[in-house]
Amino acid sequence: MAPRLVCFDLDNTLIDRDGAFVAWARWWVDRAGLGPDAVDWLIAHDNGGFTPRNELFHRFEQRFGVGISVDDYDREHPPFTSVDPEVLEGLAALRTAGWRLAVVTNGNVVQQSAKLAHTGIDRAVDYCCISGAVGVRKPDARIFAIAAEHAGAGLEGGWMVGDHPAYDIAGGINAGLRTIRIGSHHAVDSPIADHHFDSVLEAFAVLTT
Repeated sequence: MAPRLVCFDLDNTLIDRDGAFVAWARWWVDRAGLGPDAVDWLIAHDNGGFTPRNELFHRFEQRFGVGISVDDYDREHPPFTSVDPEVLEGLAALRTAGWRLAVVTNGNVVQQSAKLAHTGIDRAVDYCCISGAVGVRKPDARIFAIAAEHAGAGLEGGWMVGDHPAYDIAGGINAGLRTIRIGSHHAVDSPIADHHFDSVLEAFAVLTT
């Protein structure tokens, strides 16, 4: 029987993506010599990263007269990310218990790979599946099959842990996985996960029992 799999979303699940964006925005705006209203604008229009970066930065330039390069952002944002040591400890405990672990994240390869490497999460799991690399995005069940194959695990009896109902929870359900929703970052409330916690740390307790 193949080892069982736990899939984790990255942004706002294993790491505080929104907090990292605020830190980057403050740094960038200060470097550009703009005022705090520019930071407030970026935060208000970021939409948790779901506003396309070229659209966000084009609108920012129209509003403030200063351009932001998407390529520069992809390199500059990841160093502002961090991971709670307890998250790495939780991942290690799951692997010790026999689970295979995969990060399954939508996004571009440059930025997501940099976040994973900077935080050390890439070394704490068996496989990192980035949609930009494999050509499939959550909630498509195929991305979970790809993650399972590369992690050396099966999908049966597995879990998906993430913050977005329409991508993480729906995707996990599509792949036949049980699901855990983290936080309340999105107004969408369906589909309903098997469990809903404020922090991924609470999810580890379910997965290790």
